[in-house]
Amino acid sequence: MDNLSIDIETYSSVNLQKCGVYKYAESDDFEILLFGYSIDGGEVQVIDLAQGEKLPHDIVAALTDDSVTKWAFNAMFERVCLSKYMGVYLKPDAWRCTMVWSATLGLPLSLEGVGAVIGLEKQKMKEGKDLIRYFCTPSKVKDGGFTRHTPEDNPERWELFIEYNKRDVETELAIKQRLSKFPVPDSEWRNYKLDQEINDRGILLDMKLVRSAIKCDNEYKEENLKNARELTGLENPNSPVQLKAWLLEQGIVADSLSKKAVEELLEKTDGDISEVLKLRKQMAKSSVKKYTAMENAVCRDNRARGLIQFYGANRTGRYAGRLIQVQNLPQNHLPELEDARKLIRDGNYETAELLYGYAPFILSELIRTAFVPKDGCKFYVADFAAIEARVIAWLAGEHWRQSVFADGKDIYCASASQMFGVPVEKNGVNGHLRQKGKIAELALGYGGSVGALKAMGALAMGLSEEELKPLVDAWRQSNSKIVRLWWDIDSAVTSCVKTKERKETHGIVFEYQSGILFITLPSRRRLAYVKPRIGENRFGGESITYEGVGGTKKWERLESYGAKFVENIVQGTARDILAEAMLRLNDAGYNIVMHVHDEAVIEAPDGTSLEEICAIMGQTPKWADGLLLRADGYVCDFYRKD
Repeated sequence: MDNLSIDIETYSSVNLQKCGVYKYAESDDFEILLFGYSIDGGEVQVIDLAQGEKLPHDIVAALTDDSVTKWAFNAMFERVCLSKYMGVYLKPDAWRCTMVWSATLGLPLSLEGVGAVIGLEKQKMKEGKDLIRYFCTPSKVKDGGFTRHTPEDNPERWELFIEYNKRDVETELAIKQRLSKFPVPDSEWRNYKLDQEINDRGILLDMKLVRSAIKCDNEYKEENLKNARELTGLENPNSPVQLKAWLLEQGIVADSLSKKAVEELLEKTDGDISEVLKLRKQMAKSSVKKYTAMENAVCRDNRARGLIQFYGANRTGRYAGRLIQVQNLPQNHLPELEDARKLIRDGNYETAELLYGYAPFILSELIRTAFVPKDGCKFYVADFAAIEARVIAWLAGEHWRQSVFADGKDIYCASASQMFGVPVEKNGVNGHLRQKGKIAELALGYGGSVGALKAMGALAMGLSEEELKPLVDAWRQSNSKIVRLWWDIDSAVTSCVKTKERKETHGIVFEYQSGILFITLPSRRRLAYVKPRIGENRFGGESITYEGVGGTKKWERLESYGAKFVENIVQGTARDILAEAMLRLNDAGYNIVMHVHDEAVIEAPDGTSLEEICAIMGQTPKWADGLLLRADGYVCDFYRKD
């Protein structure tokens, strides 16, 4: 036996979507119902564990044998569930994931989606969702309780469920066969193995803080609701329908009660109306959602697991957040963070509000601090300094920018100096121009113009409408090689799609194979764009379109252009730099418990060398000769933004 393809059906009363597979599998009522498998691509067999059948001895042996490669779609689910079922930790070393393979080729992250896009003869059965709802989750009954359906409750449906399990394995085998022309490089499977180890390790949560934060939020909302009821006389002033009707009675027409709409109304109102709108704004604050997600996901040992999705962003291969969504945690700015944290943790809500402002603000500031190291350890947080700015300067050959990095200077000051032709120093000579340099750097690197500056908050930061276009022009003139990179990439992609011939520019290779546009990064990893073709943009010019998962989360035809491809290339390259750095840190014995964007969080004993961690992380990969990297870091007793 060389390969074992697996798909399982399970039962647990824990909500898988909210809580994740680790908490799902540690539930007291968790069990595996069906075990579908194929040995070396042979006929699919289904073991009916729910009705007393046992796993064959050779299958049990294979699951713990690293010489047998185990395959599954979203293999983390099968591996974690089977670890619980067998009572032994199944290491990820010999596991491979068909979902990851699909993602490397720009395909959806669902079995059904992949089957539909590549046109498999045997698709995932449409009855599956109903069957899973019936057999795999608790069902509500009339008295408000829950019951569970067994095979005896509906033998006919159970037979169909067995067929469904078998079909999933067949579909996975067909996907493997269809994708076999484009195997995943061993380097990516090494990255996947480390990703699984990080997810298995998890990160500790301060559950006393989490639960106290939730309690604080509930009390705060109840108080606001009570005050809003007294002011409006409404039964539920949190209801948009009721509140809009009340506002209309006061002569205020409110088409929307979104955050932006409420802020606009606040500028035009006063008195009780203004107070009600302020209460509405505060009640709508979603700061507690992260804490609720933590409570949902935390395992019995107070660690949250499964927070990172490998290859979650399939345009670039970047990691994505799951469950708690650690990739979009709010920043913290409170200088007395530790004091505020202690007050909320100990339930001293009134004192906290008196000292630090209203509750939603404090709770938002403290979200990061709910992640804590285990006893005897601290967090060693290391991240790359201005990684995307460094990568794009390296790719474009923008030498003045590389000199800035080589000299350890501030890129925002240097950019402003280059744009306006005067020296700019942070908190020094012409220091007021640094903010314009910063806004331009963040908004304009990937072809952005006036709209991008506005989206970045340029007007709110004090820039006038008249300043924006000259700012764009000044940045582009100062970064002519980056602008040239946009156009060179655009030309190479367009030519490759039109002629189906290999093109190369700036060390990036473009190839068309089997209906896919491949962009080979300096790391040799390839980005994939499915079914590319030449389309027409809204200005009447040529554009590249391809198929992918869009903003609606549906498979659709998407449009791109040179600067957007540059963004993908830069972010994909930054991802590869992080992945390689994490492998080095892991090989050096450092336990990574979380990573966010271009930052790694290590749980290590007090006294560990931060300098060594940053030195290891900041090494330039062999394939990136000339790229200037730097990793900075800090040590903390709870996670925070330094």
